Amino acid sequence: MKLLRLAPENTKFPFMRFRRVSYPFSALLSLIAVALFIFKGMNFGIDFAGGTVIELRAKSGAAEVGTLRTLGEGLHLGDIEVQAFGNPADATLRFGLQSGGDVAQQAAVERVRDAVGAYYDLRRVEVVGPRVSNELVQSGTLGVVLSIIAVLSYLWFRFEWQFAIGAVIATMHDLLLTVGFFSITQLEFNTTSIAAILTIVGYSLNETVVVLDRIRENMRKYKKMATAQMVDMSINAVLPRTIMTATTVMLALFALVAFGGQVIRSFSLAMIWGIFVATYSSIFICSPMLIYLGLRNEDADKAATQKHEAEHKAEDAVSAQDEAPATPSAAAEKTPAPARKATGKRAKTRPA
Repeated sequence: MKLLRLAPENTKFPFMRFRRVSYPFSALLSLIAVALFIFKGMNFGIDFAGGTVIELRAKSGAAEVGTLRTLGEGLHLGDIEVQAFGNPADATLRFGLQSGGDVAQQAAVERVRDAVGAYYDLRRVEVVGPRVSNELVQSGTLGVVLSIIAVLSYLWFRFEWQFAIGAVIATMHDLLLTVGFFSITQLEFNTTSIAAILTIVGYSLNETVVVLDRIRENMRKYKKMATAQMVDMSINAVLPRTIMTATTVMLALFALVAFGGQVIRSFSLAMIWGIFVATYSSIFICSPMLIYLGLRNEDADKAATQKHEAEHKAEDAVSAQDEAPATPSAAAEKTPAPARKATGKRAKTRPA
């Protein structure tokens, strides 16, 4: 039975030939992402912008999430989040801060109570203020930064320092492009989005470490191979695994987008974008960075240097012999001496 292959065997695609194009392209995308974040901003959800969370329990039967979302949108309270949790009869309803302060927020809660009170019991009402949302933003940012520092420390000890720098640059590239994706699409950014970003960081580092590990293995095996050629060979060796992993994850994420509902839509779309960007950065950002940071195969460079010096010395010697004038002593040395007549063995003299 023939196995399914998403990539041909023994590929020899010259990835490093495109490094002079991939870096300016990625730098331009990163600058655009930063500009979008500064000037356009992101669509922060209730977790970060503040709002009210109402825990509901159906008086009979299961909670109808779609019906609750429709009722909430009819109240014109802004963005409404409805999510099932716990047993089938429980659900949570969230809406953002209302203009008018605490009085307007309490009035919005009463409107929700009047709309769903006939079918649901309001078990808990919790208001998330701006102070709590700011703490969530700080905690999420701190978690991402600490994870990057921990990964940098691990890669520094696990590989050479060039590998660690390249992996962190690729990871920061993925984070910037993911933030730009949230900004340009205006998907709701909440605590689920933080989970998506951390998952993208983990996937990006996993792909990067796989490529770096193969590069280090080939450095020891092919000591006389040029660095760019060795990196290309390493990427082509792990290419089937990379394509297979990305394809299977993408299939699961597309299923979540299609059938997961509104609650995890931002998470699923961000993950799809993150998987694509992480695969791209592990090949076209991290791997070429090893060349720019001066990672060289020392044995190959030494052998090439010795060969070059030997050829240079040989050329100098030939040039010196051609340019040197013929001297009498040299002519005498070149003139063959007359051959001596062989007399055989010397006769022994007898005493008189």
